[in-house]
Amino acid sequence: MMTSLDKLLSIASSRLSERGPEISVKLRSFAGPLTDDLLRMLRQRNGFYALESALHVFPTHSSSQEICLDDWNESTLWRNAYKELADGCLFFAEDIFGGQFCIKDNLIYTFDPETGGLDYLADDMEGWAKAIITDYEILTGYPLAHQWQQQNGPLPTKKRLLPKIPFVVGGEFKMDNLYSIDSVEGMKFRANIAIQIKELPDGSQIKFNFED
Repeated sequence: MMTSLDKLLSIASSRLSERGPEISVKLRSFAGPLTDDLLRMLRQRNGFYALESALHVFPTHSSSQEICLDDWNESTLWRNAYKELADGCLFFAEDIFGGQFCIKDNLIYTFDPETGGLDYLADDMEGWAKAIITDYEILTGYPLAHQWQQQNGPLPTKKRLLPKIPFVVGGEFKMDNLYSIDSVEGMKFRANIAIQIKELPDGSQIKFNFED
């Protein structure tokens, strides 16, 4: 019987790195007991895209086309911009909007880049894969990824789709509200939003201070 991870890999791209997967000591400290679980998946497919690039799992080694797990999780790349909101997380995959999937405290969560909020998703990689397959339209943004690429062509590597008007302030999940941007720049841009609204009660007036 195929596992949920097997099913996900059956519709995924080829591996993004030909090298054997390795996870650094630093990332192991974030992944904890799920380190071996993550490694098992990466041994089967060391990084991949699925659902027309709506889902992107990072490989363990960088190339000219791909950024690796260690580099993606480097504090100076974009994590520092979120301050403590990103603490303790190992970010291993992303959806079409750059929403992150991460391991924290021995569980798997989604990380909203506009708010820095974490939502529990699964206990392990098999549970994560099952959630993706079951609810892929919501969890990966596949419908909009498909529509956007039909109109604009394949989304280049290291790019994600961002809303012109952030979703958190009422931006619509529609084609005319989307544009492509470098993945790292997209995270930095939205970190500013997340920090601005941190701990504000519902209904509070929000003032965004975007910096060049």
